[in-house]
Amino acid sequence: MTYDIVVLGSGPAGLAAAVAARGRNKSVLVLGNRWQDSPLAKAERVDNYPGLPGRTGLELLEMLHRHAGELGAEFVVGKVLSLLAWEGFSLTVGSQVYQGKALVLAPGVVRAAKYPGEGEYLGRGVSYCATCDGMLYRNKPVIVVGLSPDAPQEANYLRGLGCQVVYTSPQRPQGLDGGIPYVKAGKLAVKGEKTVTGLEVDGALLPCAGVFILRRAVAPTDLLPALATEEGAIQVDRRMATNLPGVFAAGDCTGGPLQVSKAVGEGHVAALSACEYLDAAL
Repeated sequence: MTYDIVVLGSGPAGLAAAVAARGRNKSVLVLGNRWQDSPLAKAERVDNYPGLPGRTGLELLEMLHRHAGELGAEFVVGKVLSLLAWEGFSLTVGSQVYQGKALVLAPGVVRAAKYPGEGEYLGRGVSYCATCDGMLYRNKPVIVVGLSPDAPQEANYLRGLGCQVVYTSPQRPQGLDGGIPYVKAGKLAVKGEKTVTGLEVDGALLPCAGVFILRRAVAPTDLLPALATEEGAIQVDRRMATNLPGVFAAGDCTGGPLQVSKAVGEGHVAALSACEYLDAAL
């Protein structure tokens, strides 16, 4: 199924965008982490959201999620691993591909600096998706950099494919197959020549053919390299339109202030602009 609008992000901006788009009778799919994992959910008290003072962040998110769901928005929990912009947008979550005619980016702030060599060898030994690229490394040594809750399961999957897996992370994970060696890591750097040849872990080089860097989320600029940014924030105009046709952005990813009311307002505007974009194409 192709949705009118795909929203990337399940925080306040993404949920507000879903509400606004359903109000214009557009089909909407929201992709992202569980809304309970939003940074807002950790707020014990929010006093500056107009009309609803004294609520917890979890309560506000629950109301937004319920509102969007009651209006008919659909939800898929998962990490978007790749995005293809061609006659609309195709987004990969695990082994599934979802399609939309317009895209609203509302992932919040992806606070993950790249490791040395990561960008240089992306697609040449560095991958963000075990399901997508695991078969390329069958019977080869790979290292999983575990930075997300599902990273141990993805490492287990790679071992099941026949990859020779080493797992590294700051803390020993739960759920990791006992046959997978674990290396505690602090400072990392990807090494290679034409392709990846190893991962430097706290000064020690671990030879490998591939490095799977598994974070909670992939930065929008990794999904859409042509996306214009300024000082780490996605550039948008008053309509919340980016420099890419059919792509809109809202919330913390567009810069400060990092406030719930600002995120909700921008999500609403982004969705209405996406609706106008679709209607103009008819």
